[in-house]
Amino acid sequence: MYLDGLDKLDQKIIQLLIENARISYSDIGEEIGISRVAVKARIQALEKKGVIEEYTTIINPQKISGAVSCYFEIETKPEHLPQVTNLLYQNDIVTQIYRVTGRDRLHVHAVASSSDEMELFLHNVIDPLPGIVSCSCNTILSRIKDIKGLRL
Repeated sequence: MYLDGLDKLDQKIIQLLIENARISYSDIGEEIGISRVAVKARIQALEKKGVIEEYTTIINPQKISGAVSCYFEIETKPEHLPQVTNLLYQNDIVTQIYRVTGRDRLHVHAVASSSDEMELFLHNVIDPLPGIVSCSCNTILSRIKDIKGLRL
């Protein structure tokens, strides 16, 4: 299990937060048998350690009319990787960048408001990237499974 480094109460707290990040300290306390104050202290400690990084709202771009979501596999010459990563990082259309093993050095997710905006992104951002050896793009048609955070 991914949470073996945490005690049973912290594991239960994290599981409840993954199910519902808006759950109250009181509700967590009732569920696991400790006080609201103890829950708050444990959550704050988990945040301070970096175990819990953030609480967020996840938007499904496929539910927004016209939104286009794509994954790019980008292979760069090694000396250009930092510059390419920086250029992609600065672009608002890019939502995720992963450094990966294998021939492709970067796995990039981008969400545009329309096909036209994605085409402009390709033309103005992807095409002129320095040191690109290869680039492939896959448009996401539907979400079948999408686990947030760790699989517990």
